[in-house]
Amino acid sequence: MSDSITADLFAALNILVLERLNLGRFKLTGTPPDWLQQFCHRRVKSGMEILIPEQDFPFLENFLIDAEELWNKNDKKQLKSGIWHQLDLSGKEYHFEATAICVSSINLLLIELLNEEYEEKRNLIQKARENQLNYQYIVKENQKKDILIHCIIHDVAGQLSGINCCFSLLEFENLTPQGREYLEIGKKQTIQQEMLIREILHAFSAEVNSLESFTNNADIAPNALTSVQEVIQLLSPTFALNKIQLKLANNINMAADWRVVGDKSRLDRIIANLTENAFRHSPSDSTVTIGLQQDGDYILVTVDDEGVGVAPEQANNLFEKFSQGGKSGKAGLGLYFCRITVERWGGNIGYLNRPQGGSRFWFRLPKPEVGNRE
Repeated sequence: MSDSITADLFAALNILVLERLNLGRFKLTGTPPDWLQQFCHRRVKSGMEILIPEQDFPFLENFLIDAEELWNKNDKKQLKSGIWHQLDLSGKEYHFEATAICVSSINLLLIELLNEEYEEKRNLIQKARENQLNYQYIVKENQKKDILIHCIIHDVAGQLSGINCCFSLLEFENLTPQGREYLEIGKKQTIQQEMLIREILHAFSAEVNSLESFTNNADIAPNALTSVQEVIQLLSPTFALNKIQLKLANNINMAADWRVVGDKSRLDRIIANLTENAFRHSPSDSTVTIGLQQDGDYILVTVDDEGVGVAPEQANNLFEKFSQGGKSGKAGLGLYFCRITVERWGGNIGYLNRPQGGSRFWFRLPKPEVGNRE
């Protein structure tokens, strides 16, 4: 490419090329771009010497101090001034950016007139500001939700305390053996709810930090079968009152090892959450079945119901915070808590529509390593 073509190319790109002669003095190199004359009081042409910053481009005074350091070092890097605006002789505003560079021992100063480029950069900056504002808005909205949840939990905890007092008073009454059995079940359920309240508060104050306490020690690992049996015992009266059967699957090997990585209280809560979810979506005279399967190095827990299932548009968000899978009227925390807990323990969780109708919620947890110590 010839020098004349190169000069014309820079001019077409709205770039003024200046060769440094000595401190503050430059020579016009190549074809001057058309806009240059709008800023100069005298006629300009190729090869002409101009003085900067005393004339023409006073903004560059500070930039040239750094540029001189780069040129003196013969540094191959580029140094950019950043965007500045300047008025032409008619008072119209334009935007520029300068670049200091050293090419083959020749010190060059490139001054570019920004048109579309400046608008693009300004739009990007504006978009970044809008994104920042949107982010701040989302953070504030999440904070509002967290505060709301804390308020709701505080109110629920107060009511639960009153229920516990009533149960304590009932212990002094002359109850039938069946009544005392129901009383014990009620007391266990309130204890479970108190544990849930604490765990939700932890989840919202420190997300998964509250899930750090669990075990993969086989000697003390929780037994999934035991947890399932206890949940069935606790929830059976509620199911029975609504004419729904809650049962353990028939094909479970009761002698097998059903220990999993995790924490007993939270494992109980996960199974209870999925079972209560099935209860809310089950019609009368239907059955909810909890199953257990050996799945290689994992234990698979399934909760099957005979309800209407979950709509496809809701299925993908079932385990997100504040998601509501249907008409439950809940705040959308139970399945979210299940997900973050199971994943923290190295497992996974999901949902399937059953071919025969209804829903299957499932989760897998790894088996603990025998002889492993925490």
